[in-house]
Amino acid sequence: MTHSASGARPRHLYSVFGLTLCSEIELPELQPVDGGNPDVEISYGKVAVPGQTGELVITADGAILVVAQAGRYQVQQGRRIVVDPAGGAAPRTVRLFLLGSAFGVLLHQRGLLPLHANAIAIDGRAIAFTGASGAGKSTLAALFHDRGHFLLSDDVCVIGADPAGRPIAHAGIPHMRLWRDALERSGRSAADFESVLGGRDKFTVPARRGDAPAAMPLGAIYVLKKAGEGGGGVAIRRLHGAAAFKALVANTYRGRYIAQLGDARRHWAASLELVATVPVFELERPWSPAWMPATLDAVEAHLRAGPE
Repeated sequence: MTHSASGARPRHLYSVFGLTLCSEIELPELQPVDGGNPDVEISYGKVAVPGQTGELVITADGAILVVAQAGRYQVQQGRRIVVDPAGGAAPRTVRLFLLGSAFGVLLHQRGLLPLHANAIAIDGRAIAFTGASGAGKSTLAALFHDRGHFLLSDDVCVIGADPAGRPIAHAGIPHMRLWRDALERSGRSAADFESVLGGRDKFTVPARRGDAPAAMPLGAIYVLKKAGEGGGGVAIRRLHGAAAFKALVANTYRGRYIAQLGDARRHWAASLELVATVPVFELERPWSPAWMPATLDAVEAHLRAGPE
């Protein structure tokens, strides 16, 4: 924690998605850092919405995200977020949308590619799992985590590039969000964890950090798909060309904001470049929890064989 001028509010430094944040708001969900030049400033302030309506309002210097139960978030040029909490909003709710949808806007403004995906560190590479909500991304990531693999990101996997231009996955928020049944099947007790939102049957589970890196080369992307009725077991198929591109576009985090933010062509170009360098696979599996161990075994065997 740092202090500026006498009487000023304390500022907290954190690292997430390859960015250093300097925040007036304490963010216990994130990894604190000791120093560094901030990429993003976060502060409280009044946010006035122009005479427009909708979830996302475009302004001259960025956008304003309006969330009735949480507040207003003014996101400016990928470098600053001003938070105006709604009256009576719980701090956890305000932080949830700050680190979720508001950060989704900021990531798009910065030209990064955020996938609605979980990423696990396996054999020195980041392996991302994406798919529609309820496809089992977090459950799969939690099981890989429990097998000894580091969780690199949960729900949002931000893709950037190393100095040589090769795709990397940045470390995200170090926790998993699991529904009660998945939590209990993993041997954990719901009584030991905090619910994601009051009254919801979903829980936040801290991930083991240890020596987890801040970023890793992206080795493969798996798109989760439900096996058809009466279908076989786990199947992995390579997606090529337009099919791989469409899968990334469909699973971009807060992709619905892109048209309003005006960077659709940049997003398409980034997605095309990614599928040209990182293999994308369709991972088809029965939805039954009983198939989860076989799914992990199949992915590990696929990676050991050198995915093609």
